Amino acid sequence: MKPARIGALAVGFVMLALVAVLVVSDGDTDVGARSPLLGQPAPAIETTTIDDQPFTLARRKGSWVVFNFFNSTCVPCIAEHPSLVKFAEGERARPGGAEFYTVVNDDADAAIRDFFVANGGDWSKLRDTDGAIAVAFGVAKVPETWIIDPNGFVRLRILGAVTDGVLEAQMARLREGANS
Repeated sequence: MKPARIGALAVGFVMLALVAVLVVSDGDTDVGARSPLLGQPAPAIETTTIDDQPFTLARRKGSWVVFNFFNSTCVPCIAEHPSLVKFAEGERARPGGAEFYTVVNDDADAAIRDFFVANGGDWSKLRDTDGAIAVAFGVAKVPETWIIDPNGFVRLRILGAVTDGVLEAQMARLREGANS
């Protein structure tokens, strides 16, 4: 048999194996990414919103807190935004719903305001002018979403854009675990 034919058969076999793995895998069950912060107290965060209001994470104890690291020119951030709007509206309507915050990553206040006026989302946007919040959480790149429980412990890290229902499902799972 010729080496080219053997190589082609090997590539075909590998491709077939990859397709088989994708068919039998369930990609939605484990959206969380690893982090040494998981199960640990959340970093101490003190900043201001783009509307110059103070924000201290420690004052949010007793509430679920969701941080979404964002930049208005980031294509995956723009793509996930409608899902975040739905999630935040659902949590706002829920008794004891999670508090949702955008953490602005390397972007101007005016650009953030313009984006949210055009695309919705009336939650607070937190400044991270020196990148200290992103560093404290170990953010690799935006978008990235973090969930902190009412006791101030980091419970979930999601890398990349979220899609409809992902945050709702993860919050339900985390709440269920907190109540058992």
